Amino acid sequence: MRSVYFVSLGCDKNLVDSEHMLGDLARKGYRVCDDPAEAEVIVVNTCSFILDASEESVNTILEMAEIKKEGTCRVLVVTGCMAQRYAAEIRESVPEVDAVLGTNSYDSLADAIEQVYDGEHPVIVKDLTGIPAHTGGRLMTTGGHYEYLKIAEGCSKHCSYCIIPSLRGSYRSVPMEELLEEARRMVEDGVRELNLVAQETTVYGVDLYGEKRLHVLLQELAKIPDLRWIRILYCYPEEIYPELIETMKQEPKVCHYLDMPIQHCNDDILRRMGRKTTKADLLAIIARLRKEIPDIALRTTLIAGFPGETEAQHQELLDFVRQCCFERLGAFAYSREEGTPAASFEGQLEDAVKEARRDALMEAQHDLAEKNGRKQIGRVLPAFVEGRLTEDDSCVCRTYMDAPDVDGYLFVDTEKDHISGDFITCRITGAYEYDLTGVEIDESAE
Repeated sequence: MRSVYFVSLGCDKNLVDSEHMLGDLARKGYRVCDDPAEAEVIVVNTCSFILDASEESVNTILEMAEIKKEGTCRVLVVTGCMAQRYAAEIRESVPEVDAVLGTNSYDSLADAIEQVYDGEHPVIVKDLTGIPAHTGGRLMTTGGHYEYLKIAEGCSKHCSYCIIPSLRGSYRSVPMEELLEEARRMVEDGVRELNLVAQETTVYGVDLYGEKRLHVLLQELAKIPDLRWIRILYCYPEEIYPELIETMKQEPKVCHYLDMPIQHCNDDILRRMGRKTTKADLLAIIARLRKEIPDIALRTTLIAGFPGETEAQHQELLDFVRQCCFERLGAFAYSREEGTPAASFEGQLEDAVKEARRDALMEAQHDLAEKNGRKQIGRVLPAFVEGRLTEDDSCVCRTYMDAPDVDGYLFVDTEKDHISGDFITCRITGAYEYDLTGVEIDESAE
């Protein structure tokens, strides 16, 4: 039985691809190991979204190449976004790499490994159409109690700063019946929370069914008996539609949480970014969501230092953040990506300026996060148990307001022996920066 070591870099959508590849290899007799020095096959699933991600991917490939020289590895494979973008360069510059597979080729991994054993060095970069075959089952790496369900591949928005359409192709929805089958399998294996992901989730189904059907998918997923939470990530604000809001209101399993990347608020910056909203549009959809779903937690992401951004436009964005008081927010310094329209824009800013503006946004959000946290004190909420701190008689949990890996935690005092994946009822007692504290309560006694 051949052993395989897997490195998955980048976003949760990339993680889903990695889990499909791992599942396929496991079904074909491979044994997953946790030490690259002992693996016969090493796979690096790369990210190339921004410069920092590309650098991490390059460094990881070089690190695995050195391990291959010294260990038992006979096959080193590079997959994912960097492989799609720089397939030829990887093979030429890192001779230790035996095979390269693009983003739409991960269902060919097992065949590529066999070709290497046969003395070949395949480079498989398929057209960015269709979706790789899901041959049934994933090898889950998140602990098995929450998971990501990737509902579509690619993106058709073509924002001026983004390389994703070139790396992943146009938007392609996964057929609903395949998603429901995959979700049922995961829930049977113990998953209690599903996080819906795609480059954009809001337009799910338009290419297959001629209309948006994210709300229908949510309704069907909610019928799965042992599934407790469904969370929606990556919603473009202009695509949020009435049926989606109504489903969030009416279906108890759908978390009152929406990840809605807006990137900026200044109309000129938004136009040059290729975004389809104005500042007025953003204020309107935020107001509507909070009116329709008063306890909704809104997460957003912002880009600081876009080409040509003036100090006044930066201040406008800071004021917007303070005005909207997002429950969750991440800010990133603009990354000048080769092959994107924005890379050739005039007014490219110095790294120090971009980073200072990013830091200013996050400092503003830090103050707002503490304010938002204090508002939660006294609330009684269900919480998803992530683990236990035995020395403190407490559990590490998440509320409906917290997506895995990107948001904060709720630390709950309890003497009960809960395990990961349990749901408990808590009263919020305190707030500290991005995290909350609480105590478990007996809901039946309330």
